[in-house]
Amino acid sequence: MGKKLVRSEEDIRRRMILPQANDVLGIVTKNLGYTRMRVTCQDGFKRLCRIRGKMKKRNWVREGDIVLVSPWDFQSEQRGDIIFRYTKNQTYWLREKGILKIG
Repeated sequence: MGKKLVRSEEDIRRRMILPQANDVLGIVTKNLGYTRMRVTCQDGFKRLCRIRGKMKKRNWVREGDIVLVSPWDFQSEQRGDIIFRYTKNQTYWLREKGILKIG
């Protein structure tokens, strides 16, 4: 095993994805199994979200994590896709800038 790469804050923010027009921030409240999660979103809806295929084996999403959700075109109030998972430092930065208002 090699040494763990220590990243600076600049590297963390460069790869961070901010919410676009349709995207919503949320907190994972329950893991339902098979890449499905119950997410409480910032707009007040509780959505059943799935982890998109690109993220499935690269990022592990756990209960209590802050995620970026893209609601579906149909059933937008009940369902969505998890696009990105924020780390603790990124979550702190989002709260500091006033983007994250829940949790």
